[in-house]
Amino acid sequence: MNDQVKTVLLLGLLSLLLIGLGGVLGTNYLYGFTIMAIVMNFVSYFYSDKIVLSMNGAQEVSMEEAPRLHSIVEELAARANLPKPRVYMIPQAQPNAFATGRNPQHSAVAVTQGIMQLLNERELRGVIAHELGHVVNRDILITSIAATIASAVTFIGHALQWGAMFAGSRDDDERGSPLGALALAIVAPLAATIIQLAISRSREFEADATGARLCGDPESLARALEKLERGAEAIPADVAPATASMYIVNPFSGAKTFMNWFSTHPPMEERIARLRGMMLDGASLAGSFQGGR
Repeated sequence: MNDQVKTVLLLGLLSLLLIGLGGVLGTNYLYGFTIMAIVMNFVSYFYSDKIVLSMNGAQEVSMEEAPRLHSIVEELAARANLPKPRVYMIPQAQPNAFATGRNPQHSAVAVTQGIMQLLNERELRGVIAHELGHVVNRDILITSIAATIASAVTFIGHALQWGAMFAGSRDDDERGSPLGALALAIVAPLAATIIQLAISRSREFEADATGARLCGDPESLARALEKLERGAEAIPADVAPATASMYIVNPFSGAKTFMNWFSTHPPMEERIARLRGMMLDGASLAGSFQGGR
């Protein structure tokens, strides 16, 4: 399935959740939520990167502020034949990172302060190569759209739970069913997470493989993932739950909650095993990488 089809499918499924929320509330709500879905599609396509970065408190940093990070991003972007992404820092102690944007020309890489303190140069290079792998594979639009619309679905769903619980029991065509609204309001955020899960797991494996070829050093990424997994388990994350699928490791892996049953990330053990199973040496890995704008 190509990227355009994936994007259209994602927009369609998540938009249907919004429209469904309106449908069970009644005719007037159905029209309003349909318009909302159309507006969300437009906003998500053109502004999802800015929304996601803002939701996570990311601040753009200059070469003077983060020379080590900029140098790695610039070198790997050139190797991948990509425009250099904008570089952002997230004021979080948990070590993590993500990439966003609607295309390589409008891409950004964001890392937490924690990852800069935890990883050595080689490991950080592996992480940045993974994130640029998402850019090379054109994953960043899909991920950003998913996070933006899933955030809206979750917010509206939670708001409607309270509204439905305090609504009367009378059903009619204009108001719809408060009980139906309550049921869908509970199900919709979970459904949005499952849609993200279905799309994101395979992309993480692909970004790992692309990143390993890009930096020519799969062991560096494997070691970074081991450290990041331990960091995520030990240090709580203060991030928007709907954006969790964008991070290189699940920021909530240390929280023992029901939602962890629906993790948007594949098992870390399998990711690391696949990286260490890449038998090519670093030089041939780097030499075999074929990037492109």
